[in-house]
Amino acid sequence: MKKSLVGILFLVFGLFLVSAFADDIKYDMNFTKETSCEIRKVKIYENPAWASKIDFTNGKSAFFCSPKSMFEFYYNMEKWETFDAKELADFKNILVTDYNTLKIIDARKAFFVYGSHDISPAGDDLVAFESKEEAQKFLEKNNGKRIFDFDSVLNSLIRLLNGRI
Repeated sequence: MKKSLVGILFLVFGLFLVSAFADDIKYDMNFTKETSCEIRKVKIYENPAWASKIDFTNGKSAFFCSPKSMFEFYYNMEKWETFDAKELADFKNILVTDYNTLKIIDARKAFFVYGSHDISPAGDDLVAFESKEEAQKFLEKNNGKRIFDFDSVLNSLIRLLNGRI
């Protein structure tokens, strides 16, 4: 009885440790000086604060020079047949770079500032942050207009940023 109780305690403790560090997953952009944006063909390494990436379940990866470019791909994946992405389930990781810290973060958990005076290599863009508080500080300091979470960034916003509306 004591052995099974000790075993259960170790299991619970182990699960606690795993859950406590689950948000601390380390992501990697792993681009080189030759890596170019799939949309705009500019070199990613020249502006690392704007770098974004999508990893696919088939092992392929697409790199982008900005969150706007990544969302443009996200909403029009059928244009890029090279990646064999047919549905959102084909996306393994969607990554952006936190503008302040340069930390690679899960785009689905990021906050995006719209309307600031900072522009990316792709022009008017969305500035990515890991926390809403940091996004708010940036918005206030840099003439931003609004903060979006991932699911609130619609294709119509990307089209507006690209001047296509």
